[in-house]
Amino acid sequence: METTRFPSPRRARIPKGVRRTLVPLTAAALLLGALAPGSATAEPEYDLYRVDGVETARERTAIASTGAAIDQVAADAVLVTATPDDAEEIADLGFGVELLEIPQPFANPDPGYTTYPELLDIVDEVTADHPDIAASTVIGTSHQGRDIVAIKISDNVGVDEDEPEVLFTHAQHAREHLTVEMAVYLLDLLTDGYGTDQRITGLVDEREIWIVPNVNPDGSEYDMAGTNWRNWRKNRQPNAGTSAIGTDLNRNWDYRWGCCGGSSGNPSSITYRGRAPESAPEVRVIADFVRSRVVGGEQQITAAIDFHTYSELILWPFGYTYNEVTGGMTREEYDTHVALGTHMADANGYTPQQASDLYITDGSINDWLWGDQRIINFTYEMYPRSAWGGGFYPPSSVIERETARNKEAVLRLLDYADCPYRIIGEEDAYCG
Repeated sequence: METTRFPSPRRARIPKGVRRTLVPLTAAALLLGALAPGSATAEPEYDLYRVDGVETARERTAIASTGAAIDQVAADAVLVTATPDDAEEIADLGFGVELLEIPQPFANPDPGYTTYPELLDIVDEVTADHPDIAASTVIGTSHQGRDIVAIKISDNVGVDEDEPEVLFTHAQHAREHLTVEMAVYLLDLLTDGYGTDQRITGLVDEREIWIVPNVNPDGSEYDMAGTNWRNWRKNRQPNAGTSAIGTDLNRNWDYRWGCCGGSSGNPSSITYRGRAPESAPEVRVIADFVRSRVVGGEQQITAAIDFHTYSELILWPFGYTYNEVTGGMTREEYDTHVALGTHMADANGYTPQQASDLYITDGSINDWLWGDQRIINFTYEMYPRSAWGGGFYPPSSVIERETARNKEAVLRLLDYADCPYRIIGEEDAYCG
């Protein structure tokens, strides 16, 4: 019988006031995603920490404001990915902080996940097999020059018809590879189901559906390229005047950017918001595409989902404020998000809530799509529910089950895309 020699835990710098815990191997095998340290390069040192004594959204916001990324929320604790300096700052806030160090068996990138070249081949295959209802277009390029593609699915796919449009975006965060698999699932569902499934056929006939299967291809490829998962979240854009690499794309959107302690101005931070709104080329590509869908002064996209992992949540705006009703959100608009988010959550078993119920974020696509473009939209945080189910890197054996789990939820959004306000009985007022 062949035996495997497990590598020793990396000897990370232990910040002042932080304890160190070696996670047992049985847990480590499940936790590799959220826990795997960065590669042995000049990249910033990102580690996983458990922070105890955290019970409220405001306490979680205080932790996030250090530049740490909150990966998981529990009743009285959070797991965060952070630099040692971030961890020290969290400890200075008075919270108990533990560095979780883990052996790395089975840490090689899982070949069951789709690489970017493989994704482009899948897109080519889908559009070739269904040319009447599926077409791809390059809407821009990433920092490193990779094509960012959008696939349109609709009857009369070559014609810009006056139909409600729905946008699905995936993989803003590089390490969240299950979201790319969600895009592949949707491509197959909506094309293979056309002509055989009455409900799908009707939706494709009456909607224009846009799928951007990977917003951050540079980051995704970097995360998968080593002998270990690299636990990489940002894009791969250098930051002038520093050796730090990358902008957190989901903190770089031009609505309340950097306003409220929900992102970091430190280029080494995993939640670095960039030097300016839309300074990340990938964000600018998607934002320009969304703006291009304004026809005759009216935004054609009526609903959207941005897919992330993990925690099994459905989130709606706003993230920058704890308030439900604000200058940018009426009661009816908020209630529409709540009702539609809950309707979808009833189908997939996720927990529905306002984004800021977790903690404050600013510069997110969630807030921009609504606050700037008035698009009813949601963030899906996919499987698993906790780090103990695999974190950001669950085994590829769950892909089929966890993507199909969202079938009915996504179809419910498409059902209401003609007038999302119909779900609260306000179609005459808002869609008349």
